[in-house]
Amino acid sequence: MGSAAEAGSPNQVLGTWRMVSAQLDPQGANVPAYGAKPNGLLSFTPDMHFVEVLTDADVPRFASDARGEGTDAENRIAMAKTIGFFGTYTVDEAGEFSGNRVEGSTFPNWIGTVRTRKELRLVVDGDNMTENFQRPDGTTIAIRWERVR
Repeated sequence: MGSAAEAGSPNQVLGTWRMVSAQLDPQGANVPAYGAKPNGLLSFTPDMHFVEVLTDADVPRFASDARGEGTDAENRIAMAKTIGFFGTYTVDEAGEFSGNRVEGSTFPNWIGTVRTRKELRLVVDGDNMTENFQRPDGTTIAIRWERVR
């Protein structure tokens, strides 16, 4: 896996993307992965780093304004309905996404994981991108993105 700069072809995922929709498909059901109002950004930098933050816009505010003082129920909902992570990524000779490595995440179990096209597939079509991710349990998530201009 090389970088687009090494290969001399354009990096198709480079830039910032806004989440349009996210669907979870556990056992054949097609349900919103981040609620009725999914909200998220995914940015790929020229130096082959990425950051992705996905949220459900309807997650209720905490009673306290101090982030570390949420109730168990507030924390449980926030953890279940949001995720943020960052790391490095690669593209192949054609400039297509070929994988990533998670360096930090709000879900600690993802730190250090490497994803290839087997688990994570990003396909760019102009200013639209589809992301298909398969969790270790087999559940799939399909996210649609639009390039931010």
